[in-house]
Amino acid sequence: MSDTDLAAVGALLGDPSRARMLDSLMSGRALAAGELARVAGVAPSTASEHLARLLSGGLVEVVAQGRHRYYRIAGPAVGAALEALARVAPALPVRTLRESGHARALGFARTCYDHLAGRCGVALHDALLEQRWLSEAYDVTPAGAVALAGWGVDVAAARGGRRSFARPCLDWTERRPHLAGALAAGIETALLERGWFVRRSGSSRALRLTEVGRAGLAELGCELTPA
Repeated sequence: MSDTDLAAVGALLGDPSRARMLDSLMSGRALAAGELARVAGVAPSTASEHLARLLSGGLVEVVAQGRHRYYRIAGPAVGAALEALARVAPALPVRTLRESGHARALGFARTCYDHLAGRCGVALHDALLEQRWLSEAYDVTPAGAVALAGWGVDVAAARGGRRSFARPCLDWTERRPHLAGALAAGIETALLERGWFVRRSGSSRALRLTEVGRAGLAELGCELTPA
């Protein structure tokens, strides 16, 4: 790592306001500067300064839609790096009942940039291997391809992309792997579209497991109680 400037990235992450913005963007959604200002608890002008630094540092990118500009994490590599840092970072102190509930919700089900994490993500990872939809080499089996297609997952598209197809990612709350990669992104999209999970209110990364989702995952061997 002697030829990389880790200190530059560390300086970007070292500001609590920027850290809160990045954490919010780990929901996988693109958010406007005003939304990120509210998340960070700073004035819009200050948020713009922070976002300019994150943009120049390559941690976020801008998506233009008409006259509006939205910010999002600048790709899977950044998302993976932020998730890895969460595994070594100390937990934030919980001071209120609301913060306690939010922490429990994140631990149960959340987005890790564009794939499912938390207890639900770990349970799904284990079930995919136990049901042999995935091989030990993290390739989709013939039975898995049929089953995932039934969920609406385009396995061929996930395989044809430039990013890794499927790999384990150590979950920072469970300390066990959940599934990451292009296949995991396709699975999360399918589960949201099927209504198995819904996003909780606000810009939180937390997801809510619905009764339909609980029943569907139970058929795969995942016995989960919605949080």
